[in-house]
Amino acid sequence: MAQINRTIQELLVDYAETLRDGCIPTFLKSLTREEAQTITSSRDFQDATEIVRVLNSVGFADKAVNPNVSLFISRVDAEIASRLKKARAPSQGRRRSNPKPVTGTKKTEKPI
Repeated sequence: MAQINRTIQELLVDYAETLRDGCIPTFLKSLTREEAQTITSSRDFQDATEIVRVLNSVGFADKAVNPNVSLFISRVDAEIASRLKKARAPSQGRRRSNPKPVTGTKKTEKPI
């Protein structure tokens, strides 16, 4: 992917390789502005990428693994519970809103 201003066919080959290797962000970062405009305006490229996706999924279907998100969900639930627990707990550093009145001796003498 070191070439600049690749043709649609070259872009499709590079896309297929990166899809197979699982590094689509690398492919997207490698695009020049002109290549990106060519891809977005080319219906042929979009149709071809869909075919490549289907072929890739068929070719690697036996090796594909669906991610297990249960660990992620349990961690998120634990974090939410922790935050709720912290929100309910009284804060140790709060000051009183009504300070104690200061008692002292008052002067009752009038100045001369």
